[in-house]
Amino acid sequence: MKEKAARFVVKKRIAILIVAVALLIPSAIGFVKTFVNYDILTYLPADLDSMIGQNMLEDDFHMASTAMLVVDGMEDYQVSQLKEKVAAVPGVRQVLWADDIFDNGVPREMLPEDVRSVFYSDSGTMMIISFDEPMAAEGTLKAIEQIKSVTGEQCFLGGMAAIVQDTKALADQETPLYVLVAVLLCMAVLWLGLESTVVPFIFLLGILFPILYNFGTNIFLGQISYITKALAAVLQLGVTMDFSIFLLHRFEEEKQRCPDKEEAMVKAISATLTSIAGSSITTIAGFLALCTMRLTLGRDIGIVMAKGVLLGVICTVTILPALILFFDRAIDRHTHPVLIHELERVPSFICKHYKGILVAFVALFIPFAIAQANTDQYYALDETLPQDLPSIVGTNKLKNDFNMTTTHFVLVDDKLDSYRLKEISDRIEGLDGVDLVISYDKYVGGRIPDDIVPDELRDQIDAGGKKLMMVNSVYKAASDEENRQIDQINEIVKAYDPTAVVAGEGAMTKDLIEVAAVDFKNVNIASIVAIFIIIAVCFRSASIPFLLVLAIEFAISINMGIPFFTGTTLPFVAGIVIGTIQLGATVDYAILTTTRFREELQAGREKMDAIRITVQKCSPSIITSGLSFFAANIGVAIISKMDLIKSLCGLMARGAIISMLSIIFVLPALLILCEPLIAKTTIGWRKAAKLLKGRKKEPEYQEL
Repeated sequence: MKEKAARFVVKKRIAILIVAVALLIPSAIGFVKTFVNYDILTYLPADLDSMIGQNMLEDDFHMASTAMLVVDGMEDYQVSQLKEKVAAVPGVRQVLWADDIFDNGVPREMLPEDVRSVFYSDSGTMMIISFDEPMAAEGTLKAIEQIKSVTGEQCFLGGMAAIVQDTKALADQETPLYVLVAVLLCMAVLWLGLESTVVPFIFLLGILFPILYNFGTNIFLGQISYITKALAAVLQLGVTMDFSIFLLHRFEEEKQRCPDKEEAMVKAISATLTSIAGSSITTIAGFLALCTMRLTLGRDIGIVMAKGVLLGVICTVTILPALILFFDRAIDRHTHPVLIHELERVPSFICKHYKGILVAFVALFIPFAIAQANTDQYYALDETLPQDLPSIVGTNKLKNDFNMTTTHFVLVDDKLDSYRLKEISDRIEGLDGVDLVISYDKYVGGRIPDDIVPDELRDQIDAGGKKLMMVNSVYKAASDEENRQIDQINEIVKAYDPTAVVAGEGAMTKDLIEVAAVDFKNVNIASIVAIFIIIAVCFRSASIPFLLVLAIEFAISINMGIPFFTGTTLPFVAGIVIGTIQLGATVDYAILTTTRFREELQAGREKMDAIRITVQKCSPSIITSGLSFFAANIGVAIISKMDLIKSLCGLMARGAIISMLSIIFVLPALLILCEPLIAKTTIGWRKAAKLLKGRKKEPEYQEL
């Protein structure tokens, strides 16, 4: 069946290329029309109180999307004029400032302290801007961009909506550079590892097709996150490059045995398909394991990358062979000395010192596994961005000038008596770290007569059967103090109203921390179990999956344990997804090695010779592939200004090298030690070797 399909690909290669090019048109349309979400917090589970409250703020109060504009050095009448300009921007629903409560003629010194502290500081004033759409919506992002154009250097826009807009601008600016740098560095590695000067261009051309297909088909998902958009092309380039390298190296081997290049390609496709299928299935399973996350960002990344790998496999066994055969003459004509050769001394070193390698393996695994579990992570999303971004500067001014580090939105039943609402307000205001509580009943109950409260203001704090309290906290989102404060607020409000909820950046970030802790465990277990089962089925073995996963998990522990020893704090997303991506992306090195080891044993070679040949023959593919994955990610890690992207790519780059070394050194040592166990627990492990008549049992096999 495999050979029949391979012959079809070789025979119909021109038609395949025509269809492949034609499919780029709908892919380009799909890519342009796919919505990109720049707000990570929207991926929280919808049943959380913080998200329920966020939906209320959006649907009833129209305050889920807000920004704060700090104005320095302007007279009140100038601020009022600026407010009108901002309010006229399409997408802006309302602008709230002090003149909505008191006339500009009232001196600010005569305003109630609560009102004055909200809208004024020693250096300037602040207005609160609400938008018609959620903060990640295109209309809101355009509105913020236009607000920046109508305000001057004395104005600073802060808050989550402004941060999301700056995130979009920075991501859109950097993403093309990620792809460019990844391509150039991959080209450099391929040039070192491949004999032909033309082949690297063919590889990149071949991978371009599945990358564009993948981005185009994302339109059926409705949207993707900006993290997925920024990383998908780089990841797909690094992950699926393995398949191209494996195919080419097998093609070169087959050409030495068969002078007919078409027949050699048929054999190469047939022989490589098993390794590619096995490794791709495990890679796909690793990415799909991200779908077990409650944080649906994992499903976003997982589905897009799994789809990308599947498309990469299909294109590798259809489009790439057609391209190789089409440019066959140019490939043979333009050659240069290969700088990545088969390892000559390493195989003998491994066979001689495999026990020492295993001792080092155990000695490193334990402390790094403990370190991995204790690596610090951060959850504050503003920390992932450059601190000189306008929105970060504006948000820091809110913290410094108005003591507005974070704002909680407390939503309680509007049927509660006024005195109970005031009790809630007073108790919250008495908590450590609470600077101010703004509530309708607080003002009505004392300082501002009910009949002078404008309808616009009343609508913002009483709607949808809920009353809104705004709690200004001096604590930073994601800090332990902030999380304790939110717990205390929840305890207070739910004592009066069990349906009350606390929303806002702080509450959502607290939920993010709790969800991420569970997701980390679930994703790791799901990816290991899924890949274990797939390898077990592919090799029909109970022991091989354990050894292969163990070798990669060792590399993951080293990679994720290093930040603990260097004192590096990682973004929370890294802790969840890196292990799964590294396992899924590099386990194909282990599958390739084990498959070749089995082939050599079935050819009748004894164990040590089989390992020597396996390491020697597989090393160019593994090294070239590992360095390609490293190159694709390290370039992004170097140039990215977003710490989230920088950290993820840096970890994946380092993980590729560590996994490569683990498969070259540790896995062969494990295979040598455990080969008798493998033979007993694997169906047909030495089947072909046993059929060789008159061959004596290998001494090494008897010894162990």
